Amino acid sequence: MAAGALAPGDQLPSVRRLAVDLGLSPATVAAAIAELRRRGVVVTEERRGTRVGVGSLTAGPAIAMPLPAGVRDLSSGNPDPALLPDLAAAAAVTGVEQRLYGEAPGMIELLDLARAAFHEDGVSAGPACVVGGALDGTERALRAHLRPGDRIAVEDPGYAALFQTLRVQALAPVPVAVDERGMVPEALERALAGGARAAIVTPRGQNPTGAAMDAERAHALREVLAAAPAVLLLEDDHLAGIADAPLATCTPGNGRWAAIRSVSKALGPDLRLAILCGDEQTVARVQAVQRCGPGWVSHILQRLVHALWSDPEVRALIARARELYGRRRRALLSALATHGVAASGRSGLNVWIPVEDEAAVVAALLQRGWAVAPGAPYRLWTSAPAIRVTTAALDPADAAAFASSLGDLLNGERPWLRSA
Repeated sequence: MAAGALAPGDQLPSVRRLAVDLGLSPATVAAAIAELRRRGVVVTEERRGTRVGVGSLTAGPAIAMPLPAGVRDLSSGNPDPALLPDLAAAAAVTGVEQRLYGEAPGMIELLDLARAAFHEDGVSAGPACVVGGALDGTERALRAHLRPGDRIAVEDPGYAALFQTLRVQALAPVPVAVDERGMVPEALERALAGGARAAIVTPRGQNPTGAAMDAERAHALREVLAAAPAVLLLEDDHLAGIADAPLATCTPGNGRWAAIRSVSKALGPDLRLAILCGDEQTVARVQAVQRCGPGWVSHILQRLVHALWSDPEVRALIARARELYGRRRRALLSALATHGVAASGRSGLNVWIPVEDEAAVVAALLQRGWAVAPGAPYRLWTSAPAIRVTTAALDPADAAAFASSLGDLLNGERPWLRSA
């Protein structure tokens, strides 16, 4: 794997075959595979055997390959740059101050704005702190309560970077089915009954499916969680501000919990900052873990985010982005429906399209001038193949052209690629 002879997704031989080939006992080989799995290097899936993990820890840093000339990139998951605020202008008026060791880690004015927004959306009251992005907050909250080997209930399909984060921490993801309204309560109940000690939910703009919870679904999930008060709930509202769906939160009444809001999609991916609100013990432990590492998130960055959140023009831009993102996503869904192509995407920046053969569909679309993301990195072993299409910068005319290309591919040229 380190030499590149085995690539992400490649199947490994069985334990018995490896034992024979290497002249080792099956127990030794099984122990080695278990250690590779713990480190996130390989992934074992029910009825699919063991494969080299996507984004394997033996590989170098992931670098996006340049696309051929004329290919439209619908694979990145990025927001539309035209709908992000001017950081240079904001930085010019914000000013920079020297801050020293021992000062308060969180900017009071920024935390006050965040608490007011949480309160307005019905998130449980609790202390808050500043973390270095949604994944950073998630990782610190998990580390504060869990230990290697613990099981975590996660959405399947779900966020690829989250899956890798769990593997790096030697935590075991337990797949929980997702429909257009988010996590399925019965599936979450089974995961908790099976020993999951934490659950990570996305209330809206779920990546990759675009699922969004409504009040009824959130209530059902809260009832499941209430029956397991020792379970840590993490609510990742990463699209707060630009998700064209109201927040239906799972936090009220939960014992151990944290709600995390990132600014990356609304203000820019390079602004590595999020606000984490939670119960007193969880927030205190997150801050303790943070003190052992970076100590705090740069106050220069905090001041910049506060200035952007406080600017009426930026708030108007965020509102415009929210409306346009919804319109563009719905335009693609409508165009796909015209060609008889099933897809999902109630909110957010992506549309999820079931297909029979991800690799073949991705390759065929690339030949037609469209780059989309294969679904494999976003799936565990319980969900079906699909592709993810980012609609953030896709205007209605291009949506119609893409839907026509995909429709021809699935219905005419290669109908066997359509999902059953």
